[in-house]
Amino acid sequence: MDTVDQATRSRIMARVRSKNSSPEMVVRRLVHSAGYRFRLHRRDLPGTPDLVFPGRNKVIFVHGCFWHRHEGCALARIPKTRVDFWTAKLDANRERDERSISALRALGWEVLVLWECELVDGTSLLRRLVAFLGPTTASAAGRRTPRS
Repeated sequence: MDTVDQATRSRIMARVRSKNSSPEMVVRRLVHSAGYRFRLHRRDLPGTPDLVFPGRNKVIFVHGCFWHRHEGCALARIPKTRVDFWTAKLDANRERDERSISALRALGWEVLVLWECELVDGTSLLRRLVAFLGPTTASAAGRRTPRS
C-alpha cells in the first residue's frame, strides 16, 4: 500500500525531471570543469543524449537507477503498489534505451551510460570520463589538464 494519497503521489511524480536532473548536473559540472565542451539534449539524435560531444562523436547518458532499471542496484526496486503498471513502464524505458544506444552506435557514435549510483565517487567518475572522452583540446596543447 502506498504511504501517501493518490493526489500527493501524482504531485510528487510530476516534479521528477527528465532534463537538468541533479545527477545530470553533477556530470555536467564535472565535465565542464575538466575542460570539455559539449551540447545538451540533441533532439536530432536517437534517445536525445544528455551530453553530446560532436567533434569527438561521443555521447553520454546519465540514467536514474529507478527510471532505467539499473540491474543489481538498490535504487532500482519496483514500487509495491501497481506492480504491473510499473514493471511495464520501466521495462519499456529500458527497451527504448537499448534501441537508442544501438541506433547511435549504428550512426558511428560512441556511447557512455552513467548511472545515478555511480556518481558518488567524483575521482573515479572523472577518471572514467577522461578515459572515455580522451584529452581535452586545451590539455593536448599543454595549456590545461583536467582536474582530479
